[in-house]
Amino acid sequence: MYSKETIAAISTGMSNSGIGIVRISGEEAFQVIDKIYKGKEVLSKVQSHTIHYGYIVDGKETIDEVLVSIMRAPRTFTGEDTVEINCHGGVYVVKRVLDTVLRNGARPAEPGEFTKRAFLNGKMDLSQAEAVIDVITAKNEYALKSSMSQLKGSVKKKIEEIRKQIIYHTAFIETALDDPEHISVDGYGEQLEGVVETLSEELKDLIDSSENGRIMKEGIQTVILGKPNAGKSSLLNVLSGRERAIVTDIEGTTRDVLEEQIQIQGLNLNVIDTAGIRETEDKVEKIGVDKAKEYAEQADLIIYVVDASRELDENDIEIMKIIAGKKAVILLNKMDLNVLISKENLEQQLHKEIGGACKNIPMIEISAKEEQGIRDFENLLKKMFLQGEISFNDEVYITNMRQKSALQDAYNSLKKVKESIEMGMPEDFYSIDLMDAYEALGSITGETIGEDLVNEIFSKFCMGK
Repeated sequence: MYSKETIAAISTGMSNSGIGIVRISGEEAFQVIDKIYKGKEVLSKVQSHTIHYGYIVDGKETIDEVLVSIMRAPRTFTGEDTVEINCHGGVYVVKRVLDTVLRNGARPAEPGEFTKRAFLNGKMDLSQAEAVIDVITAKNEYALKSSMSQLKGSVKKKIEEIRKQIIYHTAFIETALDDPEHISVDGYGEQLEGVVETLSEELKDLIDSSENGRIMKEGIQTVILGKPNAGKSSLLNVLSGRERAIVTDIEGTTRDVLEEQIQIQGLNLNVIDTAGIRETEDKVEKIGVDKAKEYAEQADLIIYVVDASRELDENDIEIMKIIAGKKAVILLNKMDLNVLISKENLEQQLHKEIGGACKNIPMIEISAKEEQGIRDFENLLKKMFLQGEISFNDEVYITNMRQKSALQDAYNSLKKVKESIEMGMPEDFYSIDLMDAYEALGSITGETIGEDLVNEIFSKFCMGK
């Protein structure tokens, strides 16, 4: 898996900017920079972690005025000799600097190869490496804090603690089976069962945290439902802070699906504004209504917008049936107008149509037009999905589906250990399943993982990282 070739890539975005960075890493990084740098010093002879002013030259041609950072192994991101050329950030000039580097002894880095080398050189474990790309792609405050917590080793530390206990008990069983005259396993099953139950609870907590983790990372898949002209598009415009949707008094204005990413209380809402739910002969509008129902089936959250200035009708009743059993919020809109529907009226109708399924659906009175009640709605969302404030000091949140799958495998293996104990099976059965759990957890930190999977993971990284 490990190549000792010297690699180089542009580590900043490919757009005009103030500064561009070309990174070089490998055994010949200093030889490469010596060939193309013109300044007061020979950079291969300077002290580590110093910055030097000069020029990048290609033969007799001066390419750019630069600052060059010199970092010697092993105190670098990759664990190798590393050079970072800070040049002007124009797309063409950065590319010329990289081309000059490549012609003088480096090869183009593959996506994620710098981080891959950091992992292979023991600078970080696999969970920390995966957190690197999560930091880069973080879209909100919670996603960034969670990723930084993992980058600092929160997942690594937790997994190492659990693996340490598993390997201790596995080793004890194996030793006892090899030397039964001196080490007895009488009654050991009862002791081990308590340990397995504790570890299983810890794994279950981590697995359960993945739902919060997914919401932090990917956002809340949100669908706005309501009958025509209930104020769905007005709500989308208020939440997004711009005129994203066309708003008119004409029913059926929204005929297709509108998608918008909105940040609320540090969370991302991937909001879909749908066509108003109603029976229609218009073929285009009917497709929009069908799409609305389809999206609602897959949503993390349904926002049901009720027009408080109009009586409930068969379209409202159909929407009530759609939200039954789903995580939903009901917004009683247009409270600034002549109100015909109160909370009490709506609660009675909900109970009549969907019975107990309406019990835990919160309801807020708002006016999208006047922006009243919107803050209450935002605070409610935070409470619904993140149970208030989240601490990243003590809690570990799993945001990676590969890690969740490995945790589930480990949990299932420990479950088999408990079943073997309850059935009175021989002790060697315990150690087999304990080792399976140990191996599964090792795949999270990268200690028990194959070359193909490592390559696949890092291939998803951006170039230059």
